[in-house]
Amino acid sequence: MRKLNAVLKVAGAEVFREIVPVALTSIISSLVLIPMILMVPIPFVPILIALLYMPLLYGVMYVFQQKAEGKPSQVRLLFTGAVKGFFPALIFGLLIVSLLFILWSTWWYYGSKGGMFYMSIAVFQTYFVLMALVSQFYTLQLVLQKGMGIFRAMAESVKLFFRFPGYTIGAFFQMVCFTFPLMLTVVGFIALFSGILGVYQYKAVHNVLSRDEEAEVEEAGILLTNGEAR
Repeated sequence: MRKLNAVLKVAGAEVFREIVPVALTSIISSLVLIPMILMVPIPFVPILIALLYMPLLYGVMYVFQQKAEGKPSQVRLLFTGAVKGFFPALIFGLLIVSLLFILWSTWWYYGSKGGMFYMSIAVFQTYFVLMALVSQFYTLQLVLQKGMGIFRAMAESVKLFFRFPGYTIGAFFQMVCFTFPLMLTVVGFIALFSGILGVYQYKAVHNVLSRDEEAEVEEAGILLTNGEAR
């Protein structure tokens, strides 16, 4: 299994080579956010992000997953992926929205109260939410790369988190560092965010899954050799 710095280098090189598909898929997937932010009342925005933006983000990931399997980076694959992955992306989006709502409500309620006791509760719940977010790092890629159902993928993502805690936390941190600066500017977010996220997450998750596949092949080879020896 590659180290995280190697994964980052590979992902960066891929983004550079595929900058046109990265930009096109990012722009198309982000266009839905413009009328949503400008016209929709704020309380409904998180739900619409889960309903509309998350399937398109899944579609972007689908484009680069297909590219990794040797297929051309066609923009129409974005919509194909969005349709195929609408349900898992919606469920995953609702989970993320729920966790972020818990985080916001925690600091809204306990942060307004004085004293170390309330601050301790807020810090603990923040830690819980962050670990829950990190534990779902693999979910959508498991749906894409392994064809799992969304709920099985969520459970498997938690298992992978506990198997590779250092790698998972490091990969999540890298992903945030890689993409967060893009979220600070409108142009950067619209033009690059989704595509870069799709490329990096595919590389980071495939690095773990390919390790398991190699282990399974080696185990099958050992069993076959033992069987022939008998």
